[in-house]
Amino acid sequence: MAQPVEQWITDIPPVTRVWVAASIGASVLVECQVVAPLQLYFSWKAAVGNMQIWRFITTFLYFGPLSLDLAFHMFFIMRYSRLLEENSFSNRRADYVWLLFLCSVFILIISPLLTMPFLSSSLAFALVYIWSRRNPSIKMSLFGVVTITAPYLPLCLVAFSWLLQGGFQAAIGDIVGILAGHTYVFLQDYWPREMWSTTGKGEIQTPAFVKRLFGQAER
Repeated sequence: MAQPVEQWITDIPPVTRVWVAASIGASVLVECQVVAPLQLYFSWKAAVGNMQIWRFITTFLYFGPLSLDLAFHMFFIMRYSRLLEENSFSNRRADYVWLLFLCSVFILIISPLLTMPFLSSSLAFALVYIWSRRNPSIKMSLFGVVTITAPYLPLCLVAFSWLLQGGFQAAIGDIVGILAGHTYVFLQDYWPREMWSTTGKGEIQTPAFVKRLFGQAER
């Protein structure tokens, strides 16, 4: 019989588990001075011009040093990524990986317009937004004070970042995440429902090779 900790780890769906483990690993490596944050951040010049292609990935893994802030981000991934992977994307691992890929590409494209060397928080926030839009009737207690429905959660979190952490610059990562998440939700959920799509399906289709790679059956 598996030990409680082992069982808890194995119960985490695989994509979420890999992301959390890699993010904690990146912070541990920085804390142990095996790598420096400067080796992990993203810029098009470094990633493309200097052929440091690992930056396309590490920018979405590093949430900062070992701290309470890191624990907060891991909680958000563990909660909202897990909820998406276990519910909206149940038995559709390839589709979930494709969602993460597309949101990452969107964030990378607009990153030169902003001062955002690390894009991990934006990707995590995109998942919060997507979950909130796909679960509009769920009620939540915000810090045990106010009860809101799920669609208001991202806006409340942006407002708290704006007010408590230093204005627009503190909230820009969350706002970018909302833009990425809303683009996905619009194309995948709103378009076929509101724009009279002839297929009745979302505009985003996971490529067949990605489905084969993750062993997902065609639908």
